[in-house]
Amino acid sequence: MLTYVTTLIVGFIILIFAADRFVIGTAAIARNLGIPPLIIGLTIVGFGTSAPEILISIIAAMEGNPGLAIGNAIGSNIANIGLILGVTAIISPITVHSDTLKREMPILLITAVACYILLMIGEFSRTDGILMLIGLCIFLFWLVKTAISNRGTDPLNQEIEQEIPSGLSTLEAGIWTVLGLIALLASSKLLVWAAVNIAQQFGISELVIGLTIVALGTSLPELAASIASILKKEDDLAIGNVLGSNMYNLLAVLAIPGIIGTGPMDPEVINRDFPWMIGFTIALIVFAYSFKKNGNIDRVKGIFLVSSYIGYQALLFQG
Repeated sequence: MLTYVTTLIVGFIILIFAADRFVIGTAAIARNLGIPPLIIGLTIVGFGTSAPEILISIIAAMEGNPGLAIGNAIGSNIANIGLILGVTAIISPITVHSDTLKREMPILLITAVACYILLMIGEFSRTDGILMLIGLCIFLFWLVKTAISNRGTDPLNQEIEQEIPSGLSTLEAGIWTVLGLIALLASSKLLVWAAVNIAQQFGISELVIGLTIVALGTSLPELAASIASILKKEDDLAIGNVLGSNMYNLLAVLAIPGIIGTGPMDPEVINRDFPWMIGFTIALIVFAYSFKKNGNIDRVKGIFLVSSYIGYQALLFQG
């Protein structure tokens, strides 16, 4: 057991470092190619921060552990809102200024509900996974189009521009990208192996391990990014990190088990976990969205989000 726990911890440490290097490398390459900062932040960085979830989902599904892959996708979304945004808001209230993010929040909810309906109507099939990936392509097209039209006026543009590394050559950025990707693959493999064995040792389902330990670990890069953003007074970036990650988790990470082939969906995912995820998404919109003024997630709302997250984790282990 000690071997599995040690491997899990080491895997998370490597994963966090690798994800950071991968994001820095890909963002620097995009900047050197002249891609506008808002597009880089909303698409490339969003993909980079979700790379740990994507790779773990691929490895888990290919090794016959679909519960771990599905739990990772849904659990990461719940952790991103309940824990990460909750903790960030407790440290410093978050104010949403970006019109792009205000438009993205309802789209996230619609996407979550659409995926829920898709999974409710039958077996989680390859067709479902392909439909999710098509949805991701449509979403990315909308993001790029929105970023082009808003890059001169959206305050998020300036926040992203300040965070994208400017001192790296394309060669250096390429090296970091490749090394980061290799380390991500290695750490993801270690994490899946350790998580599956821990689940077997304690008699816990792979789904629950994915919803808890693995989801929390793969969300650590978003936690670090959001806290760093809020300390720099980059509120929109803190929210943007979570929104982008959650969209990728729904349309890319969750799609992978379906494409590889998982068979029937665990009823707990439909009856318990997806409703909780949608509930957290609704709470985010209620707290952060405003038609007439800037939305705000204050400390009281942050405490509510964290308390709800703790309650959900307790529910999982009671079941």
